[in-house]
Amino acid sequence: MKQPGGMIAFELKGGIEAGKKFINSLRLFARSLSLGDAESLALHPASMMEAVYAQKDRRDSLIDDGLVRLSVGLENVEDLLADLEHALSVLA
Repeated sequence: MKQPGGMIAFELKGGIEAGKKFINSLRLFARSLSLGDAESLALHPASMMEAVYAQKDRRDSLIDDGLVRLSVGLENVEDLLADLEHALSVLA
C-alpha cells in the first residue's frame, strides 16, 4: 500500500431515515459494524442502535441520527466518489 486509507464522518439532514436511505443507496461501500479494512466501509450508527437505545440516549452519547461514518479503502477514487454522489442524489 503506497498511501494510507482515510476515515470521515458527517451528518445528513433528515435524521435516521436519511441515514438509512443513504447507506442503502451505496453500491461500493460495504455495510459494516466496525471500520478499518482494505475495502471501503460505511456505518450508520443510529440505525444499528435504534432497537437498543432511545433517540435521547443516542444524542446524549453524541450520536446524531444522521451521522454516517466512512472508511475509505483501496478502490478507485473516482468509483467511490460516484458511489457517494449517487447515494447523496437519492436524498435530494
